[in-house]
Amino acid sequence: MDNTDIVIIGAGVIGLAISAELSQDYENIVVLEKEDSFGRETSSRNSEVIHSGIYYPEGSLKSRLCVEGAQLLYEICEKQKIAYKKLGKLIVALEKNDMGPLHGLFEKGKRNNVKGLELLDKEGISKLDPHTNAIAAIYSPNTGIIDSHALMKYYFSKAKEKGVLFVFKSEVNYIMREGDGFSIGIKQDNYQLKTRMIINCAGLCSDVIATMAGVDINKNGYKIKFCKGSYFYYSKYYPLKMLVYPLPHTDLSGLGIHASFDLGNRLRFGPDVEYVESINYNVDTNKKNSFYERASKLLPGLDINAFVPDTAGVRPKLYAEGEPIRDFVINDESRIGLRGLIDLIGIESPGLTASPAIARMVKNIAREIFAS
Repeated sequence: MDNTDIVIIGAGVIGLAISAELSQDYENIVVLEKEDSFGRETSSRNSEVIHSGIYYPEGSLKSRLCVEGAQLLYEICEKQKIAYKKLGKLIVALEKNDMGPLHGLFEKGKRNNVKGLELLDKEGISKLDPHTNAIAAIYSPNTGIIDSHALMKYYFSKAKEKGVLFVFKSEVNYIMREGDGFSIGIKQDNYQLKTRMIINCAGLCSDVIATMAGVDINKNGYKIKFCKGSYFYYSKYYPLKMLVYPLPHTDLSGLGIHASFDLGNRLRFGPDVEYVESINYNVDTNKKNSFYERASKLLPGLDINAFVPDTAGVRPKLYAEGEPIRDFVINDESRIGLRGLIDLIGIESPGLTASPAIARMVKNIAREIFAS
């Protein structure tokens, strides 16, 4: 049985960011990933948007880490030459009944310290981008898009350069408390690893890992619900300049089917919200009419025949449809007698944006654990 100081389970964008951050201060770090490379699940199946932090409850980890993470991400992109575009975003009111929620969201954004927000009337919107059906909007100038794969590759390379060992095709099948650390079993090789610390970044399987480590996920509210989101892309040219979002769902189960771009300037619509029992990434072609109808509320003159099924992703949510929004779980489990276990559970949007800030937070937690 090999010994190490830190095992990170999961090599999505969060696990990669944490490995890169911790590698600056610690040696003997191993990252275990059940897929054959990094970022194969949620991290590579999203809108690739750098969010501003406007949506989330005041004082929440989602709002605080998103605002901090966005600033850090832009700095990383500039320094490391990672492709991004700061396009700006309009969150739109489409009818008079939307005005109250729009103003409420604007005030929430200000309380969350989101910089640069503006309230625009129809004339103000037209000066920025006339290609919407909006009667009013919040303009977020600091929202952008990023090459998420290039970001993950940067985190991966930074960690590897400092000696972090990445072991792919390595699915954890048991975790046992052993002395002042943990013994971890690897399914594929019938292999065991002893570690002082486990950082659970397993995304869609993070509740499974927590259970293996001895956490009662029902008592602690860690049970993951799979929420699928599908995308369609628009195969024709459309002269939109920036991202356009409707007002978000009341329970923040999603931000609504929105218009965004990839870095190749391809216009995409999505994601929708579909709670599912199992993970699959098929896009239901029967959703085409629904996507067209909802997208047409945002943008005029769309052609239904230009809507083409694109990709799908699955979000690891901590709340079911209709339930109140839940914050990120980023917990040192010393409080329940599992010193050395750090759980990150329910890291959905804005996890990509927040990734560098989450990594810094986890490094501070790890430092406190090792010092105690």
